[in-house]
Amino acid sequence: MPEPGPVPEPTTESVPGTDRRTGGLPAVLAVTAGVFAIVTTEILPVGLLGPIGATFRISDGTTGLMMTLPGLVAAVAAPVVTVATRRADRRTMLCALLLLLALADLLNAVAPAYSAVLLARVALGLVIGAFWSIGSGLAPRLVPPERQARANTVIFTAVPLGSVLGVPAGVLLGSLAGWRAAFAAMAVLTLLALAALLATLPALPPPATTTGLGVLRGLLTGRGILAGLAVTFLIVLAHFGAYTYVTPFLAEVTRVGPGTIGALLLAYGAAGLLGNLLGGARAARALRSTFASAAVLLATATLLLPVLGTDRPGATALLLIWGAAYGAVPVCSLSWFLAAAPHAPEAAGVLFTSSFQATIGIAALAGGGVVDRTSPGTVLVLAGLTALLAAGTVLLGSPSAATARR
Repeated sequence: MPEPGPVPEPTTESVPGTDRRTGGLPAVLAVTAGVFAIVTTEILPVGLLGPIGATFRISDGTTGLMMTLPGLVAAVAAPVVTVATRRADRRTMLCALLLLLALADLLNAVAPAYSAVLLARVALGLVIGAFWSIGSGLAPRLVPPERQARANTVIFTAVPLGSVLGVPAGVLLGSLAGWRAAFAAMAVLTLLALAALLATLPALPPPATTTGLGVLRGLLTGRGILAGLAVTFLIVLAHFGAYTYVTPFLAEVTRVGPGTIGALLLAYGAAGLLGNLLGGARAARALRSTFASAAVLLATATLLLPVLGTDRPGATALLLIWGAAYGAVPVCSLSWFLAAAPHAPEAAGVLFTSSFQATIGIAALAGGGVVDRTSPGTVLVLAGLTALLAAGTVLLGSPSAATARR
């Protein structure tokens, strides 16, 4: 099957109502800071499952609901909030969402019971769904067409940076001052990102063609979008079903302490940053082969970890492979949706966000059930097999398949 051509990128001419006064690189960096705050808050529990569970005397699987709830809520919030606010200024929306995130972080920091933690994670889900849906399609409105691919790559560096800086820093701060301090620090960081958005984003009135339910229904009849949904479901299920519980695996199987776990997660995140940069650049030229390669590498790492990850060198090597592989996944997934619907980038962003986040929630829930009944190693094997299915689906599908117009 031939490789699809370069990923079509929406331009200011292809998005009716686009404000040509762009915020340029400062605005792109501000959006990136907002995404970093969101991603770090979302995955912070991965490195703090033990302390949080100990505080509330709950199992790893139950603590994993902190990953499940935001994903499921975000899947619903992505289309609902985006459609409900389709006539609102996008700058106002993004700033309001970061304010809500700061409040959710503060609630996590002072939560008297686990139910309060889950309430904060519901608020996080609302933020994730709406911010990603709006923010992932903003590049055409912030930079000239020739810089849009680079802007998307910059924004998506926030995903691996959450692993490189956010989670290890959270683990370190949690070990020194308690897990609540990590969430308090995230509240401060979120407020700084909010200030950056206020300072750099231009007015962003909604495009003339707003993201309505009819547009979303139309996209769902396209073969390219349906293939993207299937691929995203499988690869995200594989990754988060295993990654959510990688800390218990490292503690129980590799037998390393919190300090070493933090270092390993840091190495994983650094590899993810490299994978994002290389994968984002290559996806613009050869999307399908890049996506398939990432899925195969992820499968290799997770299948081999129960066998070779029993000591620190083996676990380190495989986590580096895993990080590099997953680093390319979000930008490849979004590129697939944008290529399948170049005429409706915000609507494509909604479907990308909804499918991605719903699968995170399902993966964390399913992984928690497996962990509580079997072992973290079993989750890794199942994740590897699922990643292989994702690779096959990528090779059989195409983002350039015919899509339904509005």
